[in-house]
Order: sequence, then structure tokens, then C-alpha cells
Amino acid sequence: MNKGKTIFVQLMSLFTEYEFSKCVKRYNGDRHAIKFNCRDQFLVMSFAQFTDRSGLRDIETTLDLCSQDLYRSGLKIMPKSTLAEANEKKDWRIYQDFGYILIQKAKKLYEREKLRIDLDEMVGAFDSSTIELCLALCPWATLHHGKGGFKMHTLMDLKGSIPIFIRLTEASIHDSKVMDEIPVVANAYYLMDKGYVKFDSLYKHFHQNHAWFVTRTKDNMLYTLTESREVDTQTGLISDETIQLTGFYTSQKYPGNLRLIVYKDFRDGKVYRFLTNSFSIDAIIVAELYRERWQIEIFFKWIEQHLHIKTFYGTTRNAVYTQIWIAICDYLLLIIAKKQYGLKPSLHTISNSIGQILFKRGDIRDFYNKPDEPVNVPEDDSNGQLTLW
Repeated sequence: MNKGKTIFVQLMSLFTEYEFSKCVKRYNGDRHAIKFNCRDQFLVMSFAQFTDRSGLRDIETTLDLCSQDLYRSGLKIMPKSTLAEANEKKDWRIYQDFGYILIQKAKKLYEREKLRIDLDEMVGAFDSSTIELCLALCPWATLHHGKGGFKMHTLMDLKGSIPIFIRLTEASIHDSKVMDEIPVVANAYYLMDKGYVKFDSLYKHFHQNHAWFVTRTKDNMLYTLTESREVDTQTGLISDETIQLTGFYTSQKYPGNLRLIVYKDFRDGKVYRFLTNSFSIDAIIVAELYRERWQIEIFFKWIEQHLHIKTFYGTTRNAVYTQIWIAICDYLLLIIAKKQYGLKPSLHTISNSIGQILFKRGDIRDFYNKPDEPVNVPEDDSNGQLTLW
């Protein structure tokens, strides 16, 4: 069925024109567009991400060199001035909304995926990553000490490593201020670092909505012990206790009971103190749940290293946010393609090699599912990225 189509077309066929056009119409994205519309912009930017283009001129030159392959891939040669103008003016929220359409598609594909931990409930990891920018070129992105940047706050569904909520803010915004925007699902587990220990939000936004959180305690937390349970010390557990906060403000912000679990990781000898509102799962499961946070760290590394957002094709907030969201859409298209086409290699392998075969014709499964021939991955990949699968 895909024999005569290019790999690029097969990736872009994972969504329909109708799905994309709804987002464009919502923000009048194609108003005054004559030759190049939002879809053209999305295709060219995706091509640039997959093939690691270093700038606008590099994109234009590469497209010009590949002119004989563009038509059958749905691409157009876009002058760098036209692409720059599109990135500056076409509303970045078009690609944000389209990203959420792809998120729903990915969630449906991976809903039966099993976690390493035997839990049927959704498990999400929430964290942020600061992406630095040149302050002289991007004066809107003030960070500190003369540096520029912004934050990407992300909630990842660990079934399929799908980013289901992303919020871009100024780098100066504290992580905990975004907590109340997290979409909460009853009986789901939310894994957060201790930077998110904001007791009023943990109580009102999570506990009262019947959602479970797992985080780490701060060293200055004041509490009293109300109950202690036996633990199996051979698993690394040191204690499992029910506590109540006693600090003047914290006791008012979180009046309910909390569970404090102390765990020693035998691999590095570190002792961790976990805080949760879930009393129904084993203490060792709480520790193992928190260990799963590594997946969101890999997502941030993947975004930075594979989709090349450190090389920005514009300097305004709209241009930067447009590139970020198109990069996220491309990530989602790859994880959708991996599941929908039944691709066997890891996402790391696919993303490293996809740019080399974008204009090749033939079923994508024939390229990635050959039993005896390894997929060609660039040898100069010295970063040692981990795989998501």
C-alpha cells in the first residue's frame, strides 16, 4: 500500500487535512496566504527537524538541492525570507492545538501498553526543562545573570512516553506555579520532584480530586508521626509511616494524613524520603514508581538532541514557540508511526536514521523491520542517548 510513497509522505499521512485545518482556521492562520500556507510551513519545518538543518539558509539550500524529490513528498521550495516571515507571524497556537490532537491519537494507540510496574492506573511524570536562548537576540526571554531562556513544563504519560500536557513559560516562573494547570484524572498517579512540594496545591488540586501524588520531602518539613508499619528491609525500605504536618502554615494547607516512606537505593547508597497520599499500594511500589521519572528526563534530552531545538529558525517568542511545538508534533508522529506501522527498532534508532531516508520510496516497515540487516545509525552520535523503548 505504501510501496510508491516516500517515507516523508507516510509520516505525514498519520494525520488528515481536516484535523490540521481545524487548528489553522481557529487562528486564521492562512489569512492572506497565497503560495505558502500553514501546512507548507509545517512540512518544511518538519523536514528541517528530521534532517537537522542548521538555519533558514541551510533549509532553503537543501530543499533546492532535493527539488526532484519534493513534489512526490508534498514539499515546496520555500525561500528563507518566506519561512522566516511565516514563523514570525503565523500563530504558534496552531501547532499547539494540533499537538494536542496528535497526543489524543497517541494515547489511544498506547492505552493497552503495560508499565514495568503492575498498575492499571495512569502514571504521569511532571517536570520542567529550561532551554537557554541568546538574550541579545531574544530580549523577551529573560532568565538571570544576563542569560535568556524559557521553560518547558511537561506532564508525560509513562504508557508510551507521551507528553500529554506541555506549558511554555518564562524561565523565571517557578515550577510549582504551573501545578494547578495539570489535568488531573481520578485514581491516576503523578510523580513529581520536591520542587513541586506546594502543599495547598497537593491537597486541593490532587488529593481532593482523588488523584495520587508521589514526591520527595524537603529537609525542613515539620511533622508528627501517627502510625508506623513494618517493612521488608531486604528490599531497601527503611520505614513506612503515617504523618501529619505540624508547621503553622503547612498544617493549614494540607490538613490530611500523609505517608512518608524512607528508602535506601543499594546501587548508589543514597537514602530517599518519599511523600505520598496513597495508602493502598505497597511501600516498595512507591519507591519504584518514583524511579520511573527517568522517562521524562529522557524525553527532554530527546527533544534537545534529536529535534535540534537549540538551533532556532527565528528569535521572536512566536517563532521560538512555533518551532518547539512543531518539534513536539514531529516527536508524536514518530511514536505514532512506531506503533501504527509496527516498527521494531527503538525510537532512538528511528529518529537517528529517519532523516537519511525521508525521500526514499517503499513501505517504511521494509526499511525498519528487516530481520537480518541493522538500521543505519550515524556513527558520530557520541552523546550516548538512552532509548525510550
